[in-house]
Amino acid sequence: MPIRFPEFATRLANSDADFHAVQGLRYKVFVEELGGSGTGVDHERQIESDPFDAFCDHLMLSDPSGRLVGVYRLMTNEMAEKAGGFYSESEFDVSGLLACGRPLLELGRSCLHKDFRGGAAMLHLWAGVADYVSRHDIEIMFGVASFHGTDLDALAGPLSLLSTAHSSQDLICTARKPGAVSMNILASDEIDRKAAILAMPTLIKAYLRLGGVVGQGAFVDRAFNTTDVMMIVDIAKMDPQTHAAYSQDWARTLAKSGGSKLNRSQ
Repeated sequence: MPIRFPEFATRLANSDADFHAVQGLRYKVFVEELGGSGTGVDHERQIESDPFDAFCDHLMLSDPSGRLVGVYRLMTNEMAEKAGGFYSESEFDVSGLLACGRPLLELGRSCLHKDFRGGAAMLHLWAGVADYVSRHDIEIMFGVASFHGTDLDALAGPLSLLSTAHSSQDLICTARKPGAVSMNILASDEIDRKAAILAMPTLIKAYLRLGGVVGQGAFVDRAFNTTDVMMIVDIAKMDPQTHAAYSQDWARTLAKSGGSKLNRSQ
Protein backbone atom coordinates (compact mmCIF):
# COMPACT_ATOMS: atom_id res chain seq x y z
CA MET A 1 0.00 0.00 0.00
CA PRO A 2 1.44 3.44 -0.91
CA ILE A 3 2.50 5.66 1.99
CA ARG A 4 1.26 9.23 1.58
CA PHE A 5 2.31 12.46 3.27
CA PRO A 6 1.17 16.05 2.71
CA GLU A 7 3.96 16.66 0.19
CA PHE A 8 5.14 13.24 -0.99
CA ALA A 9 4.08 9.67 -1.72
CA THR A 10 6.13 6.47 -1.81
CA ARG A 11 5.39 3.25 -3.68
CA LEU A 12 7.21 0.39 -5.37
CA ALA A 13 7.97 0.47 -9.09
CA ASN A 14 5.60 -1.84 -10.94
CA SER A 15 5.91 -1.09 -14.66
CA ASP A 16 8.51 -0.64 -17.40
CA ALA A 17 7.84 3.10 -17.28
CA ASP A 18 8.55 3.11 -13.54
CA PHE A 19 11.83 1.22 -13.98
CA HIS A 20 12.92 3.61 -16.73
CA ALA A 21 12.13 6.60 -14.50
CA VAL A 22 14.10 5.08 -11.60
CA GLN A 23 17.13 4.44 -13.79
CA GLY A 24 16.76 7.90 -15.33
CA LEU A 25 16.93 9.64 -11.95
CA ARG A 26 19.98 7.57 -11.05
CA TYR A 27 21.59 8.71 -14.31
CA LYS A 28 20.97 12.36 -13.48
CA VAL A 29 22.53 12.02 -10.03
CA PHE A 30 25.25 9.39 -10.39
CA VAL A 31 26.40 10.20 -13.92
CA GLU A 32 25.56 13.82 -14.73
CA GLU A 33 26.19 15.22 -11.25
CA LEU A 34 28.82 12.91 -9.77
CA GLY A 35 30.67 11.84 -12.89
CA GLY A 36 30.00 8.11 -12.61
CA SER A 37 30.67 5.77 -15.51
CA GLY A 38 30.77 2.06 -16.24
CA THR A 39 29.04 -0.61 -18.28
CA GLY A 40 25.62 0.20 -16.80
CA VAL A 41 25.63 3.78 -18.06
CA ASP A 42 23.60 4.33 -21.24
CA HIS A 43 24.13 7.91 -22.40
CA GLU A 44 21.76 7.58 -25.34
CA ARG A 45 18.81 6.49 -23.17
CA GLN A 46 20.11 8.49 -20.19
CA ILE A 47 19.76 5.66 -17.69
CA GLU A 48 22.03 3.98 -15.14
CA SER A 49 21.33 0.30 -14.57
CA ASP A 50 22.90 -3.02 -13.65
CA PRO A 51 21.86 -6.70 -13.82
CA PHE A 52 20.58 -6.63 -10.22
CA ASP A 53 17.80 -4.17 -11.05
CA ALA A 54 15.59 -6.90 -12.50
CA PHE A 55 15.63 -8.86 -9.23
CA CYS A 56 15.02 -5.99 -6.78
CA ASP A 57 12.18 -3.86 -5.53
CA HIS A 58 12.58 -0.17 -6.28
CA LEU A 59 11.11 2.32 -3.83
CA MET A 60 9.94 5.52 -5.52
CA LEU A 61 9.34 8.91 -3.92
CA SER A 62 7.10 11.33 -5.84
CA ASP A 63 6.30 15.01 -5.26
CA PRO A 64 2.74 16.41 -5.33
CA SER A 65 2.84 16.69 -9.13
CA GLY A 66 3.73 13.01 -9.45
CA ARG A 67 7.33 13.67 -10.50
CA LEU A 68 9.85 11.11 -9.34
CA VAL A 69 12.29 12.79 -6.96
CA GLY A 70 13.87 9.93 -4.98
CA VAL A 71 14.64 6.22 -5.26
CA TYR A 72 15.98 3.37 -3.14
CA ARG A 73 16.78 -0.16 -4.33
CA LEU A 74 15.75 -2.98 -1.97
CA MET A 75 16.96 -6.60 -2.10
CA THR A 76 15.89 -9.41 0.25
CA ASN A 77 17.55 -12.80 0.79
CA GLU A 78 15.10 -14.43 -1.61
CA MET A 79 15.82 -11.86 -4.33
CA ALA A 80 19.56 -12.31 -3.86
CA GLU A 81 19.24 -16.07 -4.25
CA LYS A 82 17.57 -15.57 -7.63
CA ALA A 83 20.14 -12.98 -8.67
CA GLY A 84 23.11 -15.11 -7.66
CA GLY A 85 24.06 -12.91 -4.73
CA PHE A 86 23.79 -9.40 -3.35
CA TYR A 87 25.14 -6.41 -5.27
CA SER A 88 27.54 -5.50 -2.46
CA GLU A 89 29.30 -8.87 -2.74
CA SER A 90 31.19 -7.43 -5.72
CA GLU A 91 32.95 -5.07 -3.29
CA PHE A 92 32.72 -6.78 0.11
CA ASP A 93 32.97 -10.30 1.47
CA VAL A 94 29.63 -10.60 3.26
CA SER A 95 29.92 -14.28 4.19
CA GLY A 96 30.00 -13.38 7.89
CA LEU A 97 26.74 -11.50 7.48
CA LEU A 98 25.08 -14.28 5.48
CA ALA A 99 26.10 -16.85 8.08
CA CYS A 100 23.87 -15.25 10.73
CA GLY A 101 20.85 -16.80 9.02
CA ARG A 102 18.58 -13.83 9.76
CA PRO A 103 16.32 -11.97 7.28
CA LEU A 104 18.42 -9.39 5.46
CA LEU A 105 17.64 -6.34 3.37
CA GLU A 106 20.29 -4.80 1.15
CA LEU A 107 19.78 -1.09 0.54
CA GLY A 108 21.38 0.55 -2.45
CA ARG A 109 21.27 3.08 -5.28
CA SER A 110 19.73 5.73 -3.03
CA CYS A 111 19.44 9.18 -4.52
CA LEU A 112 17.35 12.34 -4.44
CA HIS A 113 16.80 14.93 -7.15
CA LYS A 114 18.99 17.94 -6.39
CA ASP A 115 15.96 20.22 -5.89
CA PHE A 116 14.76 18.10 -2.95
CA ARG A 117 17.90 17.84 -0.86
CA GLY A 118 18.06 19.68 2.41
CA GLY A 119 14.39 19.19 3.25
CA ALA A 120 12.09 16.41 4.38
CA ALA A 121 12.19 14.30 1.20
CA MET A 122 14.84 11.88 2.45
CA LEU A 123 12.85 11.42 5.64
CA HIS A 124 9.85 10.31 3.60
CA LEU A 125 11.99 7.92 1.61
CA TRP A 126 13.28 6.40 4.86
CA ALA A 127 9.70 6.06 6.08
CA GLY A 128 9.01 3.96 3.00
CA VAL A 129 11.99 1.77 3.84
CA ALA A 130 10.74 1.40 7.42
CA ASP A 131 7.36 0.25 6.16
CA TYR A 132 9.03 -2.28 3.84
CA VAL A 133 11.19 -3.59 6.70
CA SER A 134 8.10 -4.10 8.85
CA ARG A 135 6.09 -5.82 6.13
CA HIS A 136 8.90 -8.24 5.28
CA ASP A 137 10.03 -8.96 8.87
CA ILE A 138 13.56 -7.75 8.12
CA GLU A 139 16.05 -8.00 11.00
CA ILE A 140 19.24 -6.59 9.45
CA MET A 141 19.67 -3.80 6.91
CA PHE A 142 22.97 -3.39 5.13
CA GLY A 143 24.43 -1.82 2.05
CA VAL A 144 27.21 0.14 0.46
CA ALA A 145 27.27 3.87 1.25
CA SER A 146 29.56 6.19 -0.64
CA PHE A 147 31.85 9.14 -0.16
CA HIS A 148 32.19 11.20 -3.33
CA GLY A 149 35.73 11.00 -4.69
CA THR A 150 38.67 8.64 -4.29
CA ASP A 151 41.24 10.89 -2.59
CA LEU A 152 41.94 8.97 0.62
CA ASP A 153 43.91 11.84 2.12
CA ALA A 154 40.82 14.07 1.83
CA LEU A 155 38.69 11.32 3.40
CA ALA A 156 41.15 10.34 6.12
CA GLY A 157 39.20 11.95 8.96
CA PRO A 158 35.73 10.48 8.38
CA LEU A 159 37.05 7.06 7.33
CA SER A 160 39.27 6.83 10.40
CA LEU A 161 36.46 7.91 12.72
CA LEU A 162 34.10 5.31 11.26
CA SER A 163 36.69 2.59 11.72
CA THR A 164 37.72 3.50 15.26
CA ALA A 165 34.30 4.39 16.70
CA HIS A 166 31.72 2.50 14.65
CA SER A 167 33.29 -0.77 13.50
CA SER A 168 31.12 -3.91 13.59
CA GLN A 169 32.27 -6.44 16.17
CA ASP A 170 30.11 -9.41 15.17
CA LEU A 171 28.53 -9.05 11.71
CA ILE A 172 31.78 -8.92 9.75
CA CYS A 173 32.02 -7.70 6.16
CA THR A 174 35.43 -7.10 4.61
CA ALA A 175 36.33 -5.04 1.55
CA ARG A 176 37.58 -7.11 -1.37
CA LYS A 177 40.75 -6.64 -3.36
CA PRO A 178 41.81 -4.98 -5.59
CA GLY A 179 39.68 -2.02 -4.48
CA ALA A 180 40.10 -2.61 -0.75
CA VAL A 181 41.86 0.06 1.31
CA SER A 182 42.37 0.48 5.03
CA MET A 183 40.15 2.96 6.86
CA ASN A 184 42.67 3.32 9.70
CA ILE A 185 44.49 6.24 8.12
CA LEU A 186 44.78 8.44 11.21
CA ALA A 187 45.44 7.50 14.82
CA SER A 188 42.49 8.14 17.12
CA ASP A 189 44.19 11.16 18.74
CA GLU A 190 44.78 12.70 15.29
CA ILE A 191 41.11 12.72 14.28
CA ASP A 192 39.22 16.01 14.35
CA ARG A 193 35.87 14.45 15.27
CA LYS A 194 33.77 17.51 14.51
CA ALA A 195 35.31 17.97 11.07
CA ALA A 196 35.10 14.25 10.37
CA ILE A 197 31.38 14.13 11.15
CA LEU A 198 30.71 17.21 9.03
CA ALA A 199 32.53 15.56 6.13
CA MET A 200 30.36 12.43 6.24
CA PRO A 201 27.55 12.13 3.68
CA THR A 202 24.11 12.49 5.21
CA LEU A 203 23.18 8.92 4.32
CA ILE A 204 26.06 7.55 6.39
CA LYS A 205 25.14 9.79 9.33
CA ALA A 206 21.56 8.56 9.04
CA TYR A 207 22.75 4.95 9.34
CA LEU A 208 24.81 5.88 12.40
CA ARG A 209 21.79 7.50 14.05
CA LEU A 210 20.00 4.18 13.67
CA GLY A 211 22.84 2.44 15.50
CA GLY A 212 24.62 1.43 12.30
CA VAL A 213 28.17 0.10 12.18
CA VAL A 214 30.71 -0.29 9.38
CA GLY A 215 32.51 -3.27 7.91
CA GLN A 216 36.25 -3.71 7.71
CA GLY A 217 38.01 -1.56 5.13
CA ALA A 218 36.65 0.65 2.35
CA PHE A 219 36.37 -0.04 -1.36
CA VAL A 220 37.58 2.48 -3.95
CA ASP A 221 35.20 2.45 -6.93
CA ARG A 222 36.97 4.49 -9.58
CA ALA A 223 34.27 3.91 -12.21
CA PHE A 224 31.72 5.65 -9.99
CA ASN A 225 34.30 8.05 -8.52
CA THR A 226 33.40 6.98 -4.97
CA THR A 227 34.95 5.46 -1.87
CA ASP A 228 32.49 2.94 -0.45
CA VAL A 229 31.93 1.64 3.06
CA MET A 230 29.67 -1.16 4.22
CA MET A 231 26.94 0.00 6.60
CA ILE A 232 25.09 -2.53 8.79
CA VAL A 233 22.03 -1.89 10.97
CA ASP A 234 20.86 -4.65 13.31
CA ILE A 235 17.29 -3.63 14.09
CA ALA A 236 17.24 -5.77 17.25
CA LYS A 237 20.09 -3.70 18.67
CA MET A 238 18.32 -0.37 18.24
CA ASP A 239 17.47 1.21 21.56
CA PRO A 240 13.69 1.63 22.08
CA GLN A 241 13.78 5.37 21.43
CA THR A 242 15.66 4.96 18.15
CA HIS A 243 13.37 2.13 17.07
CA ALA A 244 10.34 4.30 17.76
CA ALA A 245 11.93 7.16 15.85
CA TYR A 246 12.34 4.88 12.84
CA SER A 247 8.66 3.99 12.80
CA GLN A 248 6.21 5.28 10.25
CA ASP A 249 4.24 7.28 12.83
CA TRP A 250 7.34 9.24 13.82
CA ALA A 251 8.21 9.92 10.21
CA ARG A 252 4.69 11.13 9.48
CA THR A 253 4.79 13.48 12.47
CA LEU A 254 8.05 15.05 11.35
CA ALA A 255 6.82 15.21 7.77
CA LYS A 256 3.86 17.33 8.85
CA SER A 257 6.18 19.74 10.61
CA GLY A 258 8.57 19.85 7.66
CA GLY A 259 11.48 18.98 9.94
CA SER A 260 14.35 16.66 9.15
CA LYS A 261 17.85 16.10 10.45
CA LEU A 262 18.83 14.53 7.15
CA ASN A 263 20.23 17.58 5.47
CA ARG A 264 21.52 16.21 2.23
CA SER A 265 21.39 13.09 0.11
CA GLN A 266 22.85 12.11 -3.20
